[in-house]
Amino acid sequence: MDNLTTDIVAKLWNLCNVLKDDGVTYHQYVTELTYLLFLKMAKETGTEEQIPDGYRWDNLINKPKLERLEAYKITLIHLETHGAQIVREIFSNASSSIKKPATLSKLVEGIDKLAWYNAEREDLGNIYEGLLEKNASEKKSGAGQYFTARSLIDSLVTVMKPTLDDIIQDPAAGTGGFLIAANQYIRQHSQPEYWNDKQQDKYRRNTFYGMEHVHDTHRLALMNLFLHGIDYNPAAGGIHYGDTLSPDGQKLPSATLILSNPPFGSKKGGGVPERTDLPYPTSNKQFCFLQHIYLRLKPGGRAAVVLPDNALFEGNVGKQIRADLMEKCNLHTILRLPTGIFYAQGVKTCVIFSPEDKPTKAIPKKSGCMICGQICRNTGSAPTSPGNIFRSLRLLSATIRGAARRLWPNARTRALQTVSAALAENGLVRITTIWTFPG
Repeated sequence: MDNLTTDIVAKLWNLCNVLKDDGVTYHQYVTELTYLLFLKMAKETGTEEQIPDGYRWDNLINKPKLERLEAYKITLIHLETHGAQIVREIFSNASSSIKKPATLSKLVEGIDKLAWYNAEREDLGNIYEGLLEKNASEKKSGAGQYFTARSLIDSLVTVMKPTLDDIIQDPAAGTGGFLIAANQYIRQHSQPEYWNDKQQDKYRRNTFYGMEHVHDTHRLALMNLFLHGIDYNPAAGGIHYGDTLSPDGQKLPSATLILSNPPFGSKKGGGVPERTDLPYPTSNKQFCFLQHIYLRLKPGGRAAVVLPDNALFEGNVGKQIRADLMEKCNLHTILRLPTGIFYAQGVKTCVIFSPEDKPTKAIPKKSGCMICGQICRNTGSAPTSPGNIFRSLRLLSATIRGAARRLWPNARTRALQTVSAALAENGLVRITTIWTFPG
């Protein structure tokens, strides 16, 4: 973030102290701020036509101080059913935790005084994402589970190289970081001003898809997409409200690229997902999401997915799922993540990658890449010599190395030419590269 963005994020976060005195929690603060920032940023970006007249930022700021809280609460109720689709979604079931008129007035006036006039549209998106990161780093907020560190997201997107031709999906979208980073990569590595009408329509309606089942997090995700210029359409692209592990998840279209950091742990109550298309039902959420991901990839598609370490080594149904994954996909890489990269402490993680590759069978395989905090490796359906493995992975390894060193300058890699019997028993046959990170 530049100095302007950092300064505004710090000032917005400091306004949290105003709400703490009114009994508002960190999580409620960011949700509360989302409502107000949407009104303010719609004005700053010239998109207030989406909001009904009489319920906009200037209508609120021009109210007498003692009347603002009542007017604000009426605005929240009204916008749930009026205005553009994105407005109704963001204000769905909206309510305020603020109890004192003076508290709201301090917050509104504090927001209005910030130097918004110097911020570009992209700056506004970065400001909001900086606020989400600040909230995720605050242990008391509990929001870290919905936010993936931007350094990790940028690394994965750089390696996977999304294009306008892709259909990109995140089945556990959280606040939308992967889709936003993919959007920025596409725009930076193409010339949007020269896209024809067909390309523009594909970009707006059929490029970015996600799903999030926590209502407040979904609200934050829609706000994040709005500020980064990504459309939401309930009949097309955008981040949709729903549970991927229920029949809702089957509505997500098959994708050519999936980027995701699914939730860890077991389903509440120990039950299995309601979906009937997952071949190996289990209460383990990461295994369910992994099945969704490799089943929803189009032939020749690719994925980069963050998983806990134990996803690679658990027995029973985990072993069956890994065998199914290896049968259906060309899994090329597992990358160990540095400790402490996630705000939830003590979580050891890895990423699996599936780069675009030539099929090893007549029927094109989906290809994938997995970052799992342990190893970087290549396996295939046919026996391959270590020399051939290294040659086939040279380009991918160079890409990963470049991305990692830009974002983690102290990263180092070492190659292994042996096959571990213990790993082979768990379906991890050939090991080619291990990434390690100091600390």
